[in-house]
Amino acid sequence: MLDVLTTVTEPLRRSVRYSGRDGSIAAARDTAAAFLDDLAPDRAAPVPGERAEEILLVVSELVTNAGRYAPGPYEMELSYCGGAVEITVWDTSSQLPRRFEPDPLRIGGHGMEIVRRLCRQVTAERVHGGKRVTARLDVYRPA
Repeated sequence: MLDVLTTVTEPLRRSVRYSGRDGSIAAARDTAAAFLDDLAPDRAAPVPGERAEEILLVVSELVTNAGRYAPGPYEMELSYCGGAVEITVWDTSSQLPRRFEPDPLRIGGHGMEIVRRLCRQVTAERVHGGKRVTARLDVYRPA
């Protein structure tokens, strides 16, 4: 009997285009969950549950913003390299995310605040036809 060991070669990437219609956020989270599952064969243990939930929360916030503030479709790319996951969302709006000061009394507008708190690095830049927002998170936090 032959045992086959599955390994993940870096960088691992997955890119999906969404229409922005109802169900796109759930579909993006499902894509991200499957992507995180694909990392497990390369590790002694899967992505820790709490960290996986934080990564899925970042996905939700980024694609929610793309669907809410940009007309038309958007694209999400997930990549893994060097122990970190990068989540990149391209949309059709050239307006960069606004940065609000933390305010627990403010209703709404907390999505990017949450993303910045959870991520090692967040960048946003205008690109041809819209903008690109990239969030980078370490998969395994230093002990």
